Amino acid sequence: MTDKYCKESRTVFSNYVLPPDTNNHGTLFGGKLVAYIDDVAARAAMKHSRRTCVTASMDSIDFIAPVKANDEVVLEAFVTWTHHTSMEVFVKVIDENLLTGEREVCVTAFLTFVALDDLDRPTPVPGVIPESPEEIELNQSASKRAETRRLRRTESKRIAARFGVGFPWER
Repeated sequence: MTDKYCKESRTVFSNYVLPPDTNNHGTLFGGKLVAYIDDVAARAAMKHSRRTCVTASMDSIDFIAPVKANDEVVLEAFVTWTHHTSMEVFVKVIDENLLTGEREVCVTAFLTFVALDDLDRPTPVPGVIPESPEEIELNQSASKRAETRRLRRTESKRIAARFGVGFPWER
């Protein structure tokens, strides 16, 4: 299996933000943007692995600025780091005012995907080769994020086991 450059997984998605896609503040619904993020990140993971991929984790989705109605939202994603069967994907979301051309980064996010074989079992993925200073920075800091994910997942499993499937008032 040959390692791949980050740019080989680069995926871009854009959408015109219409009023039905917005909340009472005239900004894009957060849940709709999260769906866009998951979609573009999944396609970047699939380009890297050339396999079906499933979302394993959404580490952080940091909303920095709103996406406004009548603007274009542009999402860029690429694989920053890989482990045996998993891939970390970075997503940057840009809001562009189509009338003025003003652009700003409004969201950054990290997601983890697992590649699946033909029997839907985790399967190995190629390594990643960062080239640009930004890719190198994200690649070098990825193992720390992976450790944070591992600890968070352990805690999530503990909480799920403790609280079970019902609500306290149903017991």
